[in-house]
Amino acid sequence: MNLALQPPLENIASIQTAGTLKPDVKPTVFRILIAISIVHLVNDTIQAVIPAILPILKNAMNLSYMQAGMIVFALNMTSSVMQPVVGLYSDRKPTPYLLPIGMALMTLGVLGIAFSPGYWTILLSVLFVGLGSAVFHPEASRVAYMAGGSRRGLAQSIFQVGGNSGQSLAAIMTALIFVPLGQLGALWFTVITLAAAAVQISIAKWYQGYIKAHPMPVKKGTARTVSPERKKQITFALAVIMCLLFVRTWYHSSIMIYYPFQLMEKFNLNLQQAQIYIFLFAATGALGTFLGGSLSDKFGRRNVLFFSMAGTVPLALALPYADAFWAYPLVAVIGLVVMSGWSVTVVYAQELVPGMIGTVSGLTTGLSFGLGALGAVALGGMTDAFGLNAVLKVVSVLPILGLLTFLLPTDKKIKEWYSEE
Repeated sequence: MNLALQPPLENIASIQTAGTLKPDVKPTVFRILIAISIVHLVNDTIQAVIPAILPILKNAMNLSYMQAGMIVFALNMTSSVMQPVVGLYSDRKPTPYLLPIGMALMTLGVLGIAFSPGYWTILLSVLFVGLGSAVFHPEASRVAYMAGGSRRGLAQSIFQVGGNSGQSLAAIMTALIFVPLGQLGALWFTVITLAAAAVQISIAKWYQGYIKAHPMPVKKGTARTVSPERKKQITFALAVIMCLLFVRTWYHSSIMIYYPFQLMEKFNLNLQQAQIYIFLFAATGALGTFLGGSLSDKFGRRNVLFFSMAGTVPLALALPYADAFWAYPLVAVIGLVVMSGWSVTVVYAQELVPGMIGTVSGLTTGLSFGLGALGAVALGGMTDAFGLNAVLKVVSVLPILGLLTFLLPTDKKIKEWYSEE
């Protein structure tokens, strides 16, 4: 079967700087992009199910808010710590079959969740889920980069929208499966993860064929030299990106993990009713992720990032004071706007530090998981101490920090940096 393998995307910079500015158009392999996006959907569905079923676990095991936060911490921290490690390794030695191995680890974690009798076994199970996710993300992001051709923003959006769709499905799965079946409902997800592993094997074969047909050239003594001033500029831009990840991830965690508790306490809703709000937030977030990446190809990465952060501010400030009716449109629009910058952040970072796709992808997505883990624990501890309403009002102010996006170098400036070399 002809897999329509295209030449390495690393050659783009050399073509652009060879004297002619002729566009370097490379085909986009949509079949692979759609496949890796579907697996991303499965991966992030499993991850998002864990915080979604916290109310069930909390009641069944008499957990505190801090213990509930620790479960999310164990999940996200495992993924965040290992993703950059996997990314650095795969930059040096691409390993296609890490993809199905990651899904196998996640399957073990799902089985553990189904049969865990208490708090400590739940923690062990989510460690397997987090490790499987850490193995998946850097290599999957590389696959999306290779299959994307010249349309990086669109390719990353297709890949990321699978993950965001998975987060939205988690709320529905919780209402339809875990509420009536409890923990044993996790057994249904093993069927999905095993099917995803089979898809991963097919993707790994394409990936392996790609790197065999287009091996990375090894040229000693040709490494790019970066001036001290440029290093400072790149370091500052990366620091701003970390701040944006902090804002987006902590705010996202507050909605996905703790907002359902507020809805149930404040408006006397049951878990199924509260999950409808989270479904809206995650579903419109998936739409925003897709639109944001596509728009960034046309209007620029930094412009879309700035819109995603600045546009969230008034909506986030209003949400804690909204009644049950107005919370529906608010969470829907917030999800659309705030997540429109998610895939753009990854692509922006990849273009800021070219040539290290796996490492940068692992750092950005891994950092998000790590910050989400810290946020889960910190917000849980603050909620135990000060109350849910007070904490969510404080968190609503966080998006204001996103206005620091204005300090990032423009897309044009980044292109000028590397065209000079």
